[in-house]
Amino acid sequence: MQTLIKRNAESTILNDLRTFPVVAIFGPRQCGKSTLAKMLRKHIKNFLYLDLESPADLRKLDDPELFFDANKENTICLDEIQRKPDLFPVLKSFIDRYRKTSRVIILGSASGDLIRQSSESLAGRISFIELTPFVMTEVADLRNYALSFHWFRGGYPDSLLSPDDSTSNRWRENFIRTFIERDIPQLGVNIPALKLRRFLTMCAHNQGQLLNSSKLAGSLGVSYHTIRNYIDLLEQTFVVRTLKPYEPNIKKRIIKSPKVYIRDSGLLHSLLEIENFNELMGHPVFGASYEGFVLENILAELQNWRGLFYRTSSGNEIDLILTKGTKRVAVEIKASKAPNLSRGFWGALDDMRINDAWIIAPVEESYPIKQRVTVSGMDHFIRHMKGNGH
Repeated sequence: MQTLIKRNAESTILNDLRTFPVVAIFGPRQCGKSTLAKMLRKHIKNFLYLDLESPADLRKLDDPELFFDANKENTICLDEIQRKPDLFPVLKSFIDRYRKTSRVIILGSASGDLIRQSSESLAGRISFIELTPFVMTEVADLRNYALSFHWFRGGYPDSLLSPDDSTSNRWRENFIRTFIERDIPQLGVNIPALKLRRFLTMCAHNQGQLLNSSKLAGSLGVSYHTIRNYIDLLEQTFVVRTLKPYEPNIKKRIIKSPKVYIRDSGLLHSLLEIENFNELMGHPVFGASYEGFVLENILAELQNWRGLFYRTSSGNEIDLILTKGTKRVAVEIKASKAPNLSRGFWGALDDMRINDAWIIAPVEESYPIKQRVTVSGMDHFIRHMKGNGH
């Protein structure tokens, strides 16, 4: 029996429930949303959980108004809410009648249309929280934890906590197959499974590279617009991230295509058939894999910052620009303990006149290399950002 691991989002959820009558927790399937919701029971009196993938629980909502009215004193948790989107108007009416006493937690594995529907009907009544697979700060205290272990297996609980790499690999392969063959069709999307698997694998081979929709379309024998639809779908289901370019008001020719990442490093390695960390170290995707792993951890921990990248046609480039209001922090990600920086990095800092730059690398201690530039491990950087009022 696996030990339940406290999630960073728990305190945010409990705090938001004091202010908002509805808290929405979104994230990919199998990332731990249901486990987190059930862990909230120890903090919440009269907690009622319904799994909308269970026919028995779904039948309880045949007359949703009657059900909600009968349970107005409970905190109602509705898991896999995308299975019953017609609940949103009923929820609005219910919350408006019992806003002071009733609380609802909704969990979902697909974002796009679901967020739009809930935002329209529950505007001003709902808080949105994205739950990712495990990040480093949640699991670093586990016995025998190692960065390479987390990086190779990714953050999905059943993959990361598997007894060995072989079991982890099988879990991730089954996750990908189920995602393609069951989850996507359940969203009402009809894409041939082999074609979607091939597209995901192509994205994995292009980890951290500029998205070239025309080239991908030619390889798959589909249109440019079909590729954009695939990307949108995979973003909405939290499997792919596109990182948009930072476009400062400077006289430089800025690359305007987004970069594409498989969000979970473990899924990336399964798509590329990499079976252990030693194989990863010898694979061409090694550096891009580390970049994506660090990127996801940073953006998950610093959700009040916007993440972008910077690249000019002349080759000046920074992997990640974090922005919040007028604040800007540059982050370059290197998979080496002795990172080398290109002229393009220094040129990019000069382009944007950034005075706070970090090189994230697998190092034990932080150290400055110039007045405005610090080499650091990911954990130290995240603590610094959280501890300095950022």
